[in-house]
Amino acid sequence: MNTMDAKRVLETALICAQQPLPLREMGVLFNGALTADSIKLALEDLQNDWSGRGVELVHVATGWRFQSRPQMREYLDRLHPEKPPRYTRATLETLAIIAYRQPVTRGDMEDIRGVTINSLILKQLEDRGWVEVIGHRETVGRPALYATTKQFLDDLGVDSLDQLPAMDNSAGQAAMLEQIEFGIAEPVAPATDPAAMAEPVDGDLLAVEALGSFAAEDTQDLGAGMGDAGLEMQPPDDTNV
Repeated sequence: MNTMDAKRVLETALICAQQPLPLREMGVLFNGALTADSIKLALEDLQNDWSGRGVELVHVATGWRFQSRPQMREYLDRLHPEKPPRYTRATLETLAIIAYRQPVTRGDMEDIRGVTINSLILKQLEDRGWVEVIGHRETVGRPALYATTKQFLDDLGVDSLDQLPAMDNSAGQAAMLEQIEFGIAEPVAPATDPAAMAEPVDGDLLAVEALGSFAAEDTQDLGAGMGDAGLEMQPPDDTNV
């Protein structure tokens, strides 16, 4: 199969896929006739082919997918003018703490936020598929250790935690907000969800207040169809690349 035909097959599969496609699954398309390196080269060619268009081919935590570019968001939003549900500031603060401090216990989060964290907040984030329990700290009570998931990375449109912006300044906070906003613009908890406590806040306010409460702490950088900007058109698990 020549390169042009291979690109056509990959392009079609990626556009029709409901989820990001890892290299392993894309190899099945060719019955092993193409190596992983050959498929990667074809994908890079596809990325160049789509440069300058409103849609781009990206590699995220669980595979490859097409998605609309951030610049297209304001136009695509006009197709769905209703306001999407918004997360509360408490929920976003908790998510940000987990993303930058993982693995963390509920007690760690409460120490950073300075308030008690309602268990419904953690449940909401787990139900959304953004956080999960990865173990327990060997101390009194063996509290659960929380970390973000590959779904969280997918929804932010990044491949790993390394791509999250640094949180050592206000610019980093704003960059994190911009990425998270794209992910949370998708359907979230119903308006009647009891986890929707405290008054919801807009994204711009979150950048300064929700994340600013712990940005000055000794945070560490961690290796970490067509939708709206940063949303899924539909990508890899590190083990699938």
